[in-house]
Amino acid sequence: MAPPRATSRQQPSRLSDDAEIAAYKRAVARAAAELLEDGMRVGLGTGSTVAHLLPAIAERGLTGLCCVATSPATERAARALELPIGELDEVGELDVAIDGADQIDPRGWLVKGGGGAHTREKIVAVSARRFVVIASAEKAVERLAAPVPLELVRFGVQRTLHSLAPAQLRGVPRTPDGGVIADYLGPIDDPAELATRLSAATGVVEHGLFAPEMVSVILIAGALGVEHRAGAKPEG
Repeated sequence: MAPPRATSRQQPSRLSDDAEIAAYKRAVARAAAELLEDGMRVGLGTGSTVAHLLPAIAERGLTGLCCVATSPATERAARALELPIGELDEVGELDVAIDGADQIDPRGWLVKGGGGAHTREKIVAVSARRFVVIASAEKAVERLAAPVPLELVRFGVQRTLHSLAPAQLRGVPRTPDGGVIADYLGPIDDPAELATRLSAATGVVEHGLFAPEMVSVILIAGALGVEHRAGAKPEG
């Protein structure tokens, strides 16, 4: 066991790291909120970075917004800030969707779904003319790594997991739409090949690999400010 004095030296560093990451998330959330204009139809993602985005949008005081939430948690938080929320099928095509990411590689591949809402997040992303990804600097990685979130059909879930091995159930509640949450735990040598394999597997509703072609722009906040990376999806 470390001496008490060593432990006391380590703890402030951890607190400092957490505060720094939170500051990056606030910065990138504000940058994303500045992309919005009056009357836009906006998809709102799920997660800790989006938690900073919602008040940043509310503070802008935009008029005529219509937002679509990707999870009950986001919907509750947005309504508490008096952001108008509608159903995707009623709102139709979105002008922009804004969401975080668990990992971002240099080519623009994403891993998403740490909160279990990746199916809704993907539906909202492809329903938007622009998909903007926001993240703090530690989410940018040289190479994607497990886990990759999965939403599975409940029936025959153990057989589905066996076909995807290595994969395991996650000890959290089901997805917002009743699916089972699991994680693929194997290597990600080729994200495109793995995405194809996961999509083709019977029993898989959706996986958390998001292709570069889905993304319009990536905003990453770090010590030097907010970096703008162009995605593969054309703007507009």
